[in-house]
Amino acid sequence: MSGLRRGWFAVALAVALAAVLTFLTLPVVAIFVQQPPGDLIAALGEEGALDALWLSLRTTSAALALILMAGTPAAYLLATRRFRGRAAVITLIELPLVLPPAVAGIALLAALGPATVLGRAAGDAGAPLSLATAGVVVALTFVAAPFYLRQAIAAFEAVDPTLLDASRTLGASPARTWWRVAVPTALPGLVAGTALALGRALGEFGATLMFAGSFQGITQTVPLAIYDRFATDFTAALALSAVLVAVSAGILLSVKLVRGPDVLRG
Repeated sequence: MSGLRRGWFAVALAVALAAVLTFLTLPVVAIFVQQPPGDLIAALGEEGALDALWLSLRTTSAALALILMAGTPAAYLLATRRFRGRAAVITLIELPLVLPPAVAGIALLAALGPATVLGRAAGDAGAPLSLATAGVVVALTFVAAPFYLRQAIAAFEAVDPTLLDASRTLGASPARTWWRVAVPTALPGLVAGTALALGRALGEFGATLMFAGSFQGITQTVPLAIYDRFATDFTAALALSAVLVAVSAGILLSVKLVRGPDVLRG
């Protein structure tokens, strides 16, 4: 009887896994089988699709550069220093992770819109943010930075403090210790955080639409182009979606490779 009960439970677990796997993979597979591969490739050749892909590449690269340049030293500070209010600072950094996309867009408009002091100053300087390509970079940076910062903080916290102390004892400056010891040691975690931020930036939709709008060749990234086409040119929407699925799969695989072969083996 006990063996029968164990067998029943094992079957129930297998059925649950099969149901979850089917539900989560079937929509992704459908993107690639809904239309012939030749039609998807041809749809990517359209001018609007190429504009969206190129714009996403440029703005995402710019956002990642900003995140890495400012986020890496900031994460190191938060990981290696203990001060009053540190928990509150980390909470504020993580807040965009849980903001609804529309709220993130409204927040950016309230802080950097054309009616604000900062927005007017940027416009007067010849670099308007709202409804401009620069606004896309701002939106992507806002929503993707917390993904990198969380991972980077954890990576720097995992660095053995004795390595940093030994570097300082040997006469290295704090900046040199950070660059030559802390960053190389934490590099796998930093790369994983970069990949997560990249995936989030590529898929950003709501905040970009609210803050920068959707103008072909100016602010229309791939997610916005998919939304713009799904009612009128579903094949083009599928083609662009397939590109994002492929890139997302590559990002996920890279994160697992960085974390080691044991992760791939499960």
